[in-house]
Amino acid sequence: MIFNEQHSEIRRTVKKFVENEINPNVELWEKEGIFPAHELYGKAGKLGLLGISKPEEYGGLGLDYSYQAVFAEELGAAEHMSSPLGMGVQTTMATPALAKFGSDALRQEFLRPAISGEYVACIGVSEPHAGSDVAQLKTTARKEGDDYLINGTKMWITNSTQADFICLLANTSEGQVHKNKSLIVVPTNTPGITFSERLDKLGARASDTAQIFFDDVRVPQRHRIGEEGQGFIYQMQQFQEERLWCVLSALRAFENCIDKTIEYARDRQIFGQSVLDNQYVHYQLAEMQAEVELLRSLSYDAVERMVQGEDVTKLATIAKLKVGRLAKTLPTDCLQFWGGMGMMWDNFVSRALRDFRIVAIGGGTDETMLAVLSKIMGIHPKK
Repeated sequence: MIFNEQHSEIRRTVKKFVENEINPNVELWEKEGIFPAHELYGKAGKLGLLGISKPEEYGGLGLDYSYQAVFAEELGAAEHMSSPLGMGVQTTMATPALAKFGSDALRQEFLRPAISGEYVACIGVSEPHAGSDVAQLKTTARKEGDDYLINGTKMWITNSTQADFICLLANTSEGQVHKNKSLIVVPTNTPGITFSERLDKLGARASDTAQIFFDDVRVPQRHRIGEEGQGFIYQMQQFQEERLWCVLSALRAFENCIDKTIEYARDRQIFGQSVLDNQYVHYQLAEMQAEVELLRSLSYDAVERMVQGEDVTKLATIAKLKVGRLAKTLPTDCLQFWGGMGMMWDNFVSRALRDFRIVAIGGGTDETMLAVLSKIMGIHPKK
């Protein structure tokens, strides 16, 4: 992928944003268990970072996904995963279908303020018994007059307690599970919506995550995104952007782990020499960097092909699988070289170990990625 000056300018802007607005606040946000989404997104919106690949008529920059990729990668330099995760939800999970298929009125009402950072968005897909298996979700949106009456529950919803609207996937009819779902924009102040307490998670602890309950929630049918019954397809398309975001935003974070480990291992003395001087240690770190570069090449290839209009399901699936695998091994291997310091809660690498664990689960588990890839290869058993 070839970058031009505009790519470089976005990279510089995001770098300053992370250095000035995120990293100085990470420790406080981690202790409080939440970051101020409206405040942070408002600042990002003023810089044009929340609508890089969104239409200009709604406040976006109208650029292709390669520019969004630069944003995602540079945002990974944050000292925690929580705020980049929330911004990823805002830009590549809860709004792509709205931007592509929503009516003009719906985009004016919800997409424009999401791009400016005035509104915080979340994506309502996962349920207690339907995570990666999206087809099995149970939440319903039944027609009643000109409205939908929504009942059900959503689980593990990032940004939920601060969100202004939900991009909700629900069953709008009976029939085949891949053809009976629709995406609906649901304002969170609608009567009948309640939230659990923030979930106490292993990692990404400053990212507010909760369960959402819908009890006869009434929204107008005009809030539906695109055609009725096409929600599953729209969501699968959103997943491709989500999975690439997951990969791209991990690259700098992985390198942060490596770089900080090199710095610590160079200074830490044991048995008369620095830890870094042990061949096993510097070979392991070199191997990690090689893995990150291979993942970067794969994700860049996928982004370039996406920009050219190709279906990148196969490449995005492989990249998501590999980033999930690396997310489980790289922080663990780095932490080992920190010795006892690696076990300290506020250590960057121990936080990375906790934060990264979700990468192999969220947006589709490793096992789901293997199932998708098997189907693409034609070797998955037919039911």
